Formats: sequence, C-alpha cells, structure tokens
Amino acid sequence: MPEFVQDALTFAREGFAEVNAVQGLVIAVIAALALSNWSRLFVVALTAVLAHIGLDALVPVLAEIGPFRIPEVLEPWFWRYVGLLFVGYLIAVGILFAVKRVVIKG
Repeated sequence: MPEFVQDALTFAREGFAEVNAVQGLVIAVIAALALSNWSRLFVVALTAVLAHIGLDALVPVLAEIGPFRIPEVLEPWFWRYVGLLFVGYLIAVGILFAVKRVVIKG
C-alpha cells in the first residue's frame, strides 16, 4: 500500500509541475475565478485541461512559428500527459479557489 501512495504522490507532483508554467498558471487563475463552488472543481479542471491542450496546438500558429498540429490522441503518452494536466489543474485551481474564498470572505 505505501508504494501505491508514493506513486500517487509522484503523479500529483508531476501534474503540478506540468501546470506550473505561465500558460498553465494563467489558465488556472481564469479557472479559479470562474469556479463558483467546490462541487464544480472537476468540471472546471477538465475544461482547463481542454483549454491547455487547445492552446498547445494553437500557440505556434498564432505566433507564426509553426504549423497547426493535431494532438496525437492515439498515443499512450498523450493520455498520460492529459492525466498529469488534470491532476495538476485539480491542485492548482483548488489552491487558487481556496485563496479566492478566503480573500473574498476577509
């Protein structure tokens, strides 16, 4: 059982590291501002993941440094990346929403 817990913590740490960039933090702040209560956290985190993946595909086109590339949804590494992003956004949006709740009530 401790090995499972260690694996889960490692996965969460990697997910938070994926989100901890400028793009991820901007998305997380917007998601936290849009979040109205804790029960919507999973939906908002999933929406943030979709926005992150969409921006990953569109940023090279908008910056005129590369072509539009469709995500490789049939590759296992892509779904691991999506899972990492989801866990990372759960953590980041949850923390930012908690701060938002404290600041608004205070």
